[in-house]
Amino acid sequence: MHTFNAPHFTDDNKAREYLEKLRWPNGPVCPHCGVVEGHYALNGQAHRPGLLKCATCREQFSVTVGTVFESSKIGLSKWMLAVHLLCSSKKRISSHQIHRMLGVTYKTAWFMTHRIRHAMTTEGGLVGNGGGIVAAPQLARVAIPANASKTRSLPWLNAADRFAPLISPARTLLA
Repeated sequence: MHTFNAPHFTDDNKAREYLEKLRWPNGPVCPHCGVVEGHYALNGQAHRPGLLKCATCREQFSVTVGTVFESSKIGLSKWMLAVHLLCSSKKRISSHQIHRMLGVTYKTAWFMTHRIRHAMTTEGGLVGNGGGIVAAPQLARVAIPANASKTRSLPWLNAADRFAPLISPARTLLA
């Protein structure tokens, strides 16, 4: 099966279920009060799928609260596909390319790419708490002094030194 045909890229409910498994492997956690148990699903015609209510603080929440997907009318499957495209491309992917690939307006693609890129920075504030280290085993970037010769070869890094000082911490997309 091709990656883009995965269920969480084609159906919003499957995308929500996939995100719930990623974000809450041990069950839902209230983002407002932090309680692990005592939630119940709000079912009915007036409520969207995946909406939960905390019995402790009585606040409603879903898996998107505290992430870049919060307060967005864009379908969750489109968000998941945009995250996949931005994270899996070797080079930078433009908002215009996202616009063409996802079939959304350029303004929507620009909004999505800027939220996702902001979440990938160290000061990203849309992803909730936490963060992690991003490792790139294919390429290790080192700073070359301005007065260094362009032809001078850089020493190869061993496996222990490859990831320690060179990789800056970045926030994860999921809290």
